[in-house]
Amino acid sequence: MFLDRDGVINKRLVGDYVKKWNDFEFLPGVLDAFATFSSYFDKIFIVTNQQGIGKGLMTEADLQQIHHQMIFEIEKAGGRIDGIYFCPDLKDSHSFMRKPNIGMALKAKKDFPMINFKNSVMVGDSVSDMLFGKRVKMITVLISHNVLVSRQYPLLVDLRFPDLKAFSESIDSRSTI
Repeated sequence: MFLDRDGVINKRLVGDYVKKWNDFEFLPGVLDAFATFSSYFDKIFIVTNQQGIGKGLMTEADLQQIHHQMIFEIEKAGGRIDGIYFCPDLKDSHSFMRKPNIGMALKAKKDFPMINFKNSVMVGDSVSDMLFGKRVKMITVLISHNVLVSRQYPLLVDLRFPDLKAFSESIDSRSTI
């Protein structure tokens, strides 16, 4: 399982970046969702673009501290994260590591050779996340209240849920994936 971070796990700060732990706010039900995911998925990864570093608004150490605390809270609630991959490059850089490009997926595969992308799920809240997943043949799950996004991009979005908790409940009750 691969998940985007901002807008999926934590509240997205519109026009700003989560630059320190005090800016980070878990979305409702996320901690419970991770506990459920940990029962169903062999590996759970975060893949996140973090251009706030590239803009000089935060450091890599700031991001590591945020992720360390996020993992702590998820583990405390019975969930887990097996790896976090991030790209600090600016959007204009067209970096291979930056979603929708697949660099972070390939890095995860190098670190965990047992990954089979065709049996993997990409969960995100943007078209960029869906493209990332489809480019390596993953099942894509859009987290959005906006039904139009999945209708506009029917080849990119396999499933849509309003939030991570609803997706986890779907897996738990019907084994959707």
